[in-house]
Amino acid sequence: MTTTTTRPATTRPAPSPSRTWARRLRGPHNEGVLLGVIVLLLAVILVVEPGTLTWTFAGDILRSGIVTLALSLGLLLIIISGGMDVSFTAIAIFSGYSTVKLMNELGIDGAVWPFLLASVIGCALGSLNAVLVARYRMETLVASLGTQVIIRGVLLAFVGSTYLASLPSQLDAVGSATIFHLGGSAVNVLVLPVIALCVALAFVLKRTSFGRSVYAVGGDKESARRVGLRVSLVQTRIYLFAGLLAGFAGMVHVVLSRHASPFEIVGMELNVIAAVVIGGALDTGGRGSVQGTVLGVLLISLVQNSLVRLGISSYWHMLIVGVVILVGVAIQARSSARGQHRARILEEG
Repeated sequence: MTTTTTRPATTRPAPSPSRTWARRLRGPHNEGVLLGVIVLLLAVILVVEPGTLTWTFAGDILRSGIVTLALSLGLLLIIISGGMDVSFTAIAIFSGYSTVKLMNELGIDGAVWPFLLASVIGCALGSLNAVLVARYRMETLVASLGTQVIIRGVLLAFVGSTYLASLPSQLDAVGSATIFHLGGSAVNVLVLPVIALCVALAFVLKRTSFGRSVYAVGGDKESARRVGLRVSLVQTRIYLFAGLLAGFAGMVHVVLSRHASPFEIVGMELNVIAAVVIGGALDTGGRGSVQGTVLGVLLISLVQNSLVRLGISSYWHMLIVGVVILVGVAIQARSSARGQHRARILEEG
């Protein structure tokens, strides 16, 4: 007669209160760590140059970061889904510049509908990436590199390559409209719709099935297909929405600068990618948050404005931003690897 022995069930010990609080402070995507870095940087600036931290300085950071934040929201969706895009700046300036040129040639004016038109143009241009990535399954970076060149070529060859020094009167009035002042820096009214977009996107990612699908596709496309997700449809919606946000951001840039040039915005990809990556998004997909992206934009704007205030040459800006990207990627990758290692240990247990 043989006897069978049963292994006692192993229970995972409850985490200590200190670890629980540390995890909460760190945040799901290291948002707490990023906030701590921002506070530390402010403390360093306060010691090195105490007169720098003024309300005017805060207003300059807010103003310089609004376009970057608007561009970052669309890129955040793409990176969470496991992709990469470098065409969003070309989409942005194409949408903003072509809208203003159309208004000038037709002699029409407006304050709200130009933003809607630019968003629609951006959505249409984003469909190029959607077709290449979702339909033909091209690598996202290769696809967006191709569409960036095509969009830039069409803009300069067929739309226009001249500098538009003035905007239609109602649109120009939006660029000069302020809601309040921070010291000597005016806070433009366009801050409000950008904040509204941040809140809306955060809700979509956290509370809707589409948001969960974005994370699922970024985590593992094959697993997402096995559970019944239409990956191609999710990717199509992502790139359409990213194009829409890029078109809106392009119009925000044009209105805030109060002129239109087809040679602007393109080249901001590094700052935008840096903000999203150090904000917690991984290039492998499946991670990222609006809160982290907002903090990432704040850190990039803080670093750049601080360098200007301290009189450091602009040649150093790109170097420092590049270092920030590498450090941010290293921190996020290490955090992700630690989480996967912990998950494997629990599975083995």
